[in-house]
Formats: sequence, structure tokens, C-alpha cells
Amino acid sequence: MEPRLRCTEVDENGEVILVDGEFKKTELIAKYGLLPRDLRKIDSSTLPHILIRPSAILLNLLHLKVLIKHDRVLLFDVYGSKTSYSQSAFMYDLQGKLQQKNAPQQNGIPLPYEFRALETVLTSVTSELEADFEAVRDPVMRILSELEDDIDRQKLRVLLILSKRVSTFEQKVKLVRDAIEDLLEADDDLSSMYLTEKAHDIRRQLDDHTEVEMLLESYYNLTDEIVQEAGNLVSGIRNTEEIVRAILDANRNALMLLDLKFSVGTLGLAMGTFIAGLYGMNLENFIEETNWGFGGVTGASVLFSLIVCWYGLGKLRKVQRIKMGSNERPHFPRRAQFSHEDDALGLLDSRHREQLRRLHMQKTSNAAARRRWWDLRRS
Repeated sequence: MEPRLRCTEVDENGEVILVDGEFKKTELIAKYGLLPRDLRKIDSSTLPHILIRPSAILLNLLHLKVLIKHDRVLLFDVYGSKTSYSQSAFMYDLQGKLQQKNAPQQNGIPLPYEFRALETVLTSVTSELEADFEAVRDPVMRILSELEDDIDRQKLRVLLILSKRVSTFEQKVKLVRDAIEDLLEADDDLSSMYLTEKAHDIRRQLDDHTEVEMLLESYYNLTDEIVQEAGNLVSGIRNTEEIVRAILDANRNALMLLDLKFSVGTLGLAMGTFIAGLYGMNLENFIEETNWGFGGVTGASVLFSLIVCWYGLGKLRKVQRIKMGSNERPHFPRRAQFSHEDDALGLLDSRHREQLRRLHMQKTSNAAARRRWWDLRRS
């Protein structure tokens, strides 16, 4: 009754030596030096994780849950999806990559077994993300272009569904990017990823991890680019929704304005018919006996209706016009200007005011004394 995990095992030569094998969790923990919480992240967690253990690298990235050792790769099949196209393509690429033992790196040094397996996992994950992004971007761009020509209720409903899909995809890509970024920021984990050297008792310094860092940075940049493109797509959807909302508001305001115009016209006609109704009653008013009675009452009714309509439409036009005239601008008081010295001194404290007055009187007396001395000298 102990929980088991199904997995496919690949050896150091890239050959599949076990298909759909079942292992107890205790066996996996003891055989590969894992912790119970590590298998919980494989079994039940859907969040991306990259865990570095002393003798293994454990990855949970989207559709792949992989355990990498220096000479073994285990592909976990937790949900019974061994026949899915993504995992089948991954197994094909993994076998081809692992069989290239002498595949050179940029500096001419062959990549170790674990890095070739890691690169295959990251390639499969980024390819899956790109395919998902292409699948969601094309219908979004199509519906956005259609909304530019015609705003339809069905198209807005489709845009709402696609907006949720794009937001979910953006969050998924961000989680993958953050998992790679967290690993890049941990020097001890990067130096511990050299499993082949560990198997041969070769220890690296904490800052000696150039090869794996360059490998991870390339896929980090790729996932970050997908995140930026998804963010741009989300921004385009938000901008389109705001524009559609503004157009609908403008149309709603136009309908309200048309309704108000009809209301004003109806009011004018009602006022005209009110006068006609007064003279249409069976009462003696001595106008019906004249020759001009019908024409005069009709002309007065029409004139009164036109006056009411003209007044109502003028008021409506004045309310509709939104403009700030020169007389409606807010007035800000300027800085107070003082023409007299006493007004300026009034801003000071009483002690400083008296001191400043004494200094001013002293300057005035000195200037007068110099002026008198200059006049005496000239004379």
C-alpha cells in the first residue's frame, strides 16, 4: 500500500533500460539521496522547481518531471501521460543528445552527461512555451484586428476568454523564468551541479561555474523574452478593451443626447398644443367669429413651440460644450508686494523688527553725515 511513482529510466549511453517502471518512494529516497519533500514537489506540486541535491538534479518544469544523475535520467510519469506528444518528443531528443558524448561546447570541452540532459529538458520546456504562445497569440491578434473594424458582442466575449488564457500563460512563463533566475543567483547550487566531477571526487569552488551559468542564462533570456512578448500582448488587450469601452461610452452619450433632443422637441410641441387646446374648447372667446382667429392661434402656437425648442436646445448645447474660458480659469493670488517699509517689517518678529529699524536708522544717519562732509569739502 506504499505510494509508488512510475518512471522511465535512461542509462549513460542514451538507451532506455526501463519503461513504466514502478518505484516506491522510500526506494527512490534511499537510492538517489533525496528528501521526502522533494518527491512531494514531483508528486503533487504543479509549480516549477529546480532542486539541486548532492548527487542529483530534480526538475519539475511544466510537463516534465525529471531526475538527473551523472549517469542516469529518470522521467516521472505521475499522471499517466506517458503517451503524450511532448514527453515522446522529449524522450526522442534526450536519447539523441545523450548519445552525442563528444558534442563540443563553445570552448571545445564536451558537455558532461548531466548538462546534456539538463539542456534537453530546458529545450523541451521552452519549445512547449513557444508553441503555447503561438497558439494563443494568433487568435488574439485576429480578434483585435476584427474589433478595429466592428465591435460585436460575440467578439468581445471571445476576447474576454482569450484574455484569461493569455494572463494564465504569462503567469506560467514567469514561474519558469523565476525558477531559473533563483538557480542563477545561488552560487553553491551552480557549483554543485557538476555531478560527473563529484563522482570522480573533483570539487569546484563556489564561483567556478561558468559553463552551467552560461547554459542557464541562455534559456533564462529566452524565457524572459517570451514573458516580455506575453506582457505586450496583455497590454494590447487592455488597451483595446479601454478603447472599446471609450467608444461604447461615446455611443451611449450620443444616444442620451439624441433622447434629450427628442424630449426638448416633444416639450415644444406640447406647449404649442396646449395653447391650441385652450382655444379648441367649446367656450365662447369671440375669436372664432373673426377671420384671423384660426391663423393667429395657429401661428402663436407654432411660434411658442419654436421658442421653447430653441431655448431648450440652447441650454443643452451649453451643457454639452465643455470648455474652460478665460473667466473660468482658477485665480491664484500673487505674492504680496510691499511698497512701504513698515509693511515689510510687519512680517518679522517684534524683536527682529526693532533691531532692523535701528540698523536702518543708523545707515540713514551715516549716509547723511557723509553727504554733509562731502558738501563741506567741496565748499
